[in-house]
Amino acid sequence: MAKRRRETAVDNLLTVHPGDEASSSAKFETGKQQDTEGDIPCEEKCGVESDNPLTQGETEQTDRPVVKRDVLKRFACTECGYRGAKKDNLIRHTRTHTGEKPFKCDQCDYTAAQKSTLDLHLNKHTGEKPFLCGQCGYRTARRSHLSEHMRRHSGEKPYKCDQCDYSASRKGYLDKHMLRHTGEKPYMCGECGFRTPDRSSLTRHMRRHSGVKPYKCDQCDYSAAQKFALYRHMAKHTGENPFICGKCGYKTNILSSLTRHMRTHTGEKPYKCDQCDFSATRKRDLNNHLAKHTSQ
Repeated sequence: MAKRRRETAVDNLLTVHPGDEASSSAKFETGKQQDTEGDIPCEEKCGVESDNPLTQGETEQTDRPVVKRDVLKRFACTECGYRGAKKDNLIRHTRTHTGEKPFKCDQCDYTAAQKSTLDLHLNKHTGEKPFLCGQCGYRTARRSHLSEHMRRHSGEKPYKCDQCDYSASRKGYLDKHMLRHTGEKPYMCGECGFRTPDRSSLTRHMRRHSGVKPYKCDQCDYSAAQKFALYRHMAKHTGENPFICGKCGYKTNILSSLTRHMRTHTGEKPYKCDQCDFSATRKRDLNNHLAKHTSQ
């Protein structure tokens, strides 16, 4: 009976939020040590409430009570409602507001807000891309990118707009789409007044003014302002068309071209006019259509 009671107490000792297992364990060990030393009660130090305090006659070995532990998130962001259990988490989060990118590549001008992102970038210099698509030969250094890529073949679009019938294969695409409903474009070019809903679009736009072309060919002196342009150029050296349509055999060296091509089979027209029922398979066609409304 004593053994069963011990097992019950241990099994129910911790209630941990998803993703906080490591920090919860650390807090538990710290609290346990200080409780033993008699400096600060474990419940006060760890932010823990004991549902069943020890009563007279109970021992730690045989009658330890079940304790519910919650991870304290005492580090709050002053810009939004984010809260973190660790100061390091808050520091990383605040970079999304400040734009700070302290981790710098020693081989190019790339910078990152997190070290893990920089580590992934360094794979571009080594050429290591261990994750391979079995349908078209696409390779990537990141597992998550392969998962997103596979949705181009399956047509899966799990991210859905709650204001219209738009859906996307990536959360980032949905986030950009949602700004069309709000009309918010917080990022503005100081040179020409161009506005955009996302920071990366402004970064690409600014290269038109600065002339910066950070994407460089390693086989000639070609450089490009945008990554897709470099990929298109590299195919001239290799002659490869790695992206293949599984329905008709169409081949291309540009992934976005394959995406547009697949719409000829699916009939999908994701670009919709907000003034009439027109829709298009390509954004350029929608822009041409919108000009008709503005000229009226």
